[in-house]
Amino acid sequence: MGLKKLWYRGKIAIESLKGNRGMIPPRSMVFVGDGDFEAIGNEFKAYLIDLAGLRPDSHVLDIGCGIGRMAVPLTSYLTRGQYRGIDIVEKGILWCERRITPRFPNFRFVHSNIYNKLYNRRGTVKASEYAFPFPDHHFDVAFLTSVFTHMLPADVEHYTAEIARVLKPGGRCLVTFLLRNEESLKLIESGVTPARLAATHHVEGPAWTSDPQIPEAVTAYEQGHVLDLLARHGMTARMPIHYGSWCGRKQFLSFQDIVIADKR
Repeated sequence: MGLKKLWYRGKIAIESLKGNRGMIPPRSMVFVGDGDFEAIGNEFKAYLIDLAGLRPDSHVLDIGCGIGRMAVPLTSYLTRGQYRGIDIVEKGILWCERRITPRFPNFRFVHSNIYNKLYNRRGTVKASEYAFPFPDHHFDVAFLTSVFTHMLPADVEHYTAEIARVLKPGGRCLVTFLLRNEESLKLIESGVTPARLAATHHVEGPAWTSDPQIPEAVTAYEQGHVLDLLARHGMTARMPIHYGSWCGRKQFLSFQDIVIADKR
């Protein structure tokens, strides 16, 4: 499927409110992500199916599941599969357990009490030390949307190792980044990129931020490092990468850059 067709399908495939009634949180409870809750969820449902090969019987891990933005549209698709979502914000997990799991028992949610300056200052575990509470080689598909854009290198390294551990051989990972490459750097330097996303402050290693006081607010990574990181942990990024509009591109698939990786 061509990029234009994918983009069109993702943007307009908004499911009826009737089937999702009671599972959509009020705007005041949505703690991460701009834009329309349902539209973005359905956009990524299409990407998971068309890019990551999601099937109705897949075992799926949603890392950073929030308050169900991706889970809700998947309830009508994962009819024979299993969904597991983890997040560091407890109120989102509680909402999903109360509103989604009773109607769809194959959808389960886990609170990960990880410390984060923005979302969970009371967390007791470091992201770089957190073990996903799932067995090895368990999932067909894992995905992270706007997660690594708020994490530092040691944490990203550890999460990548955990993703590789829980994925089955031949499994796929869909992950979004803000990637620093020749094109995005030119756009940043030209002033086209919005200031809040122009990651011009070096944090450490391959990581850059637009907020040196809280680098986790916006964290961008050098593209070459991301490809090497995946390879070190037994995953191969599919080409082409599906670049996003975050830096001011005129041609794009979504907002952030989407990388699909296959577990070897």
